[in-house]
Amino acid sequence: MKLKTKLTLGVGLLFFLIVLLSVIGSVYINKLKSDTEKILTANYNSLEFSKNMLLALDKIGTDSTVAIADFRKNNALQEKNLTEFGEKEVTQNLDLHFNSYIQEPTHEKEKLIREDLVRIMSLNMKGIERKSDIAIITAENATFWIVSLGTVCFLIAFILLFNLPQTIAEPINQLTFSIKQIADKNYNQRVHFKGSEEFNDLASSFNVMAEKLQEYESSTLSTQLMDKKRIETLVNNMHDAVIGLDENHFIYMINDEALKITNLRKEEIIGKTAHEVAVNNDLIRELLKNIDHPVKEPIKIVSDNKENYFEQEIVPINITKTGEKEKKYIGKVILLRNITPFKELDFAKTNFIATISHELKTPISAIKMGVQLLGNQKFGALNDQQQELLKSINEDGQRLLDITGELLNLSQVETGNIRLNIESCSPKNIVQTAIKNVEKLAEQKNISIQADYQLEDNDLIAADFDKTVWVMNNFLSNAVKHSFQDEKIRIVVEKKDSFVKFSISDTGSGIDEKYHRQIFDRYFQVPGEHQNGTGLGLAISKNFIEKQHGEIGVESSLNQGSTFYFILPVSSV
Repeated sequence: MKLKTKLTLGVGLLFFLIVLLSVIGSVYINKLKSDTEKILTANYNSLEFSKNMLLALDKIGTDSTVAIADFRKNNALQEKNLTEFGEKEVTQNLDLHFNSYIQEPTHEKEKLIREDLVRIMSLNMKGIERKSDIAIITAENATFWIVSLGTVCFLIAFILLFNLPQTIAEPINQLTFSIKQIADKNYNQRVHFKGSEEFNDLASSFNVMAEKLQEYESSTLSTQLMDKKRIETLVNNMHDAVIGLDENHFIYMINDEALKITNLRKEEIIGKTAHEVAVNNDLIRELLKNIDHPVKEPIKIVSDNKENYFEQEIVPINITKTGEKEKKYIGKVILLRNITPFKELDFAKTNFIATISHELKTPISAIKMGVQLLGNQKFGALNDQQQELLKSINEDGQRLLDITGELLNLSQVETGNIRLNIESCSPKNIVQTAIKNVEKLAEQKNISIQADYQLEDNDLIAADFDKTVWVMNNFLSNAVKHSFQDEKIRIVVEKKDSFVKFSISDTGSGIDEKYHRQIFDRYFQVPGEHQNGTGLGLAISKNFIEKQHGEIGVESSLNQGSTFYFILPVSSV
């Protein structure tokens, strides 16, 4: 609990009790005053009136007129001051007896009047005794409450008197001692207060200060300079280009490799913002363009009359300051990793595959042609074993021809030599053409292919018809290959805003989610599947669709079938 809260509660309670004590004292004093006034104004006056009427009754014999007037006057005042039970009836009887006595004075009637007056005086005397008892009880209650509240106030004041100064003085004394220790360069000193939150916050701030002073004391300027030189030497000897930016994009670090590829000098850019340098430097401008969303494609930079390829990586720098818990962003580092050797190897591999595929295509075609000629009855009849052998040779030749065709397509995509004939195409024509191409393959497993078109007949897409049909063929042939006998394959073509989505769903064994990201990689095949393909079809399909500014993907889980899809933009023509 905060010290301020403790003081507020303690002093506030004491103030409240003092106010309550004052209120209760005032209430009981007023009540005693009221009880006393009731005795004086009610009962004492009735006694006074009765006394006056007795005196007047004694004088009736000597001065009848004045005595009778005086009696009637006090009787009238008594009739207005009826405060006790039964006093009204006695007063009425007194009036009747006095009127009867005036008309015919007798000793018996005078005696009745005196008895009435005595009874009135007796009632008021008993009233005085009763109200006096009530006043005594009120005084006792007042004494009890005033003493009780006074005792509570005394106890609270006593507790505050002995505890409050100690609560405030002890942490201050401890803090004073710790400050003296820090002044004597004893930076290991720490304070730990228990109790109020204010002193806990003060202790935490003091400990952070001591920790930072200890850190500063343990590191000398020469050590810091040596560490700085060591880091600068390490960064300068890196083969990757490194550019350091602070949180405001000021350049505070750049190594020799980065200076080499940017054609800049260190003294020209250190201390300047990256935006200022980018005004006259195309490479820095390109790097800033991608600083928040680094591109996956390599950046081509011409250096020393040679094309070099760099992979950009942005590393945000977050640190936790001494004594603090939350990380703070202080800038970022741009890394340009030189991947030129790998790119050259990739080009060499692609050219080798293209050359080999092209060279193999001719002899494989010749083999297939020879097999067809051998199967012609004009050249002589073949027995069953020979026909089976030719059939096997023909299938293997066709498989080799398909592989070389896929390798050629892949090499064209990788080298950028692929030529796309983008035109307005009908999605229905693409689907129908692809279905015709795989009809015979589907009939072998008694699989039906159903197409659902959720778009208008005049909706067109901007695509290369042949390449898109090739992708659709690949999806459909894979769906047929992985579907069970007598199943259905469903094709859904639907329009979504400015795109058209083609989905091919089968009821096969499905693909585990952990392979979804790899399924479109080159040469990748799902483990456990029948390895009778090249692993290139989906990779080529991905390249064909992305080159047409589309998107490709898969939705699948084990034993739930698979849905391969691709999305292409709607034609604007």
